Amino acid sequence: MKLSTSAIILFLALSLSSVYGAERLRIGVSNYNLSSLSMGVAHSRGFFKEEGFDSEVIRMNPNVATTAAVTGDIDFSALIGSLIGAAIKGAPLKLVACSQDRTPIVFVARPEFKSMKELRGKIIGIPSYGSTPDVVGRMVLRHFGVDPEKEIKAVALGTDAARLAALKEGIVDAIIVAPPIDYEGKKLGFNVLARAGDIFTFPYNGLGTNVKKIKERPDQVKRAIRALIKANNYIRKNREGTIRVLMEWTKTRQELAEASYASSWEYFSPDANIPEDGLRVVIDGFRKSLGITRPIAISEIVDDSALREARRELGITR
Repeated sequence: MKLSTSAIILFLALSLSSVYGAERLRIGVSNYNLSSLSMGVAHSRGFFKEEGFDSEVIRMNPNVATTAAVTGDIDFSALIGSLIGAAIKGAPLKLVACSQDRTPIVFVARPEFKSMKELRGKIIGIPSYGSTPDVVGRMVLRHFGVDPEKEIKAVALGTDAARLAALKEGIVDAIIVAPPIDYEGKKLGFNVLARAGDIFTFPYNGLGTNVKKIKERPDQVKRAIRALIKANNYIRKNREGTIRVLMEWTKTRQELAEASYASSWEYFSPDANIPEDGLRVVIDGFRKSLGITRPIAISEIVDDSALREARRELGITR
């Protein structure tokens, strides 16, 4: 029996839809580095695909990612420091999951500096203003009694590699970086002054999205969180596989990938829980820097309804 042209076209369309029918998912990250490793593992090891997504992980600066999350040009932002700051200022954004409940962020300084307090009046290299490392760095400085608004000059220098180069050239006195730059810095004779993960727990990385998506596409939000949780448990249980992803994701050699993994694998949350005490620290830090006096409820920043459902489906209880 001969098929009509229209029938053939319909058959081909249905066949193609079964092949290419995965739902498009766009996630903004600050860089292809350790802080966004959960997204890299979920993407490269097929956890997003398992949840029905054709994923795209896009490197973006904090302001662009936050704006894109508001407008829906990306589905999720992993740059949750800037997202929380925007939500505090009234943007229709919510944090929906936490991939890391401690941060691997490290202060690395020139050899003459032996303590955080010695950084008063000095220049510190950060990735960008308002980024998560910038926010975390200010929290660490306050912990050691240094006022980041009055006693520090912060300079935005982009990538970790660019910050390390600036430190070597004497352009800055210290830098805020993630592993393995601390490992490289120590080999060059620089000092590690503080590790934020040793000081406090708080949501360092995760997923945030706009309120409209949470209301209209709760299943998509839940499935993205499921992929994130699967990726984090892969990271925690599969050292060799994760190191291979790190090498591919960060374009780094095995020695540095191994150093990164050793210093941070425990920071990846097995259930994507959002630590409320740590989040309160972040919110209070933003309130001070923005001059906001009114109290800010956690519910203004977080919507964990999809997270609770994702954990239930994965058999995770708290």
